[in-house]
Amino acid sequence: MEKDFYHKIIQHNKNWVSKKLALDADFFKKLEHQQQPSLLWIGCADSRVPANEIIGAESGEVFVHRNISNMVIHSDMSLLSVLDYAVTILKVKHIIVCGHYNCGGINAAMSKQHFGILDNWIRHIKDVYRFHSKELDAITSETQKSNRFVELNIVEQVCNLAKTSIVQAAWANKQPLSIHGWVYGVGSG
Repeated sequence: MEKDFYHKIIQHNKNWVSKKLALDADFFKKLEHQQQPSLLWIGCADSRVPANEIIGAESGEVFVHRNISNMVIHSDMSLLSVLDYAVTILKVKHIIVCGHYNCGGINAAMSKQHFGILDNWIRHIKDVYRFHSKELDAITSETQKSNRFVELNIVEQVCNLAKTSIVQAAWANKQPLSIHGWVYGVGSG
């Protein structure tokens, strides 16, 4: 079964390459020598939330960073490296922080379960809950509570992003840079 899966994804790649070349024989030659995305996407690692597909972007149009629950943590060197490269080198003009309803990371943070090493990451998500506990604790429906938590998490991550030295430096240098917070509905697109 694993072998079939592997062959399937290789075949999907071959089909994708053929389609791209049929539309533009120089597609990969052009792509190889340029990367000029105007957008950095900071999204959840959830496999149901593929950045390029959601916004209809082609290869080279979006610079992407994904992690559990689209977190912007000031000690996350992976995120900061991506952010610095996107803002300083690529000069993106927009950053979207995109979360989604029915997020496993958000739901894990709401639970009383322990997840091993993942608990270290979830701790940051639980902090967002703590900041908004009065509002969230007043919501009786678990689905509505989770949805609101997703929304509040995005607001917090947009604020965290705006406070980074990278974004602050870009704004101080009058570099055009806008930050947007989005919620994606997995069940509705």
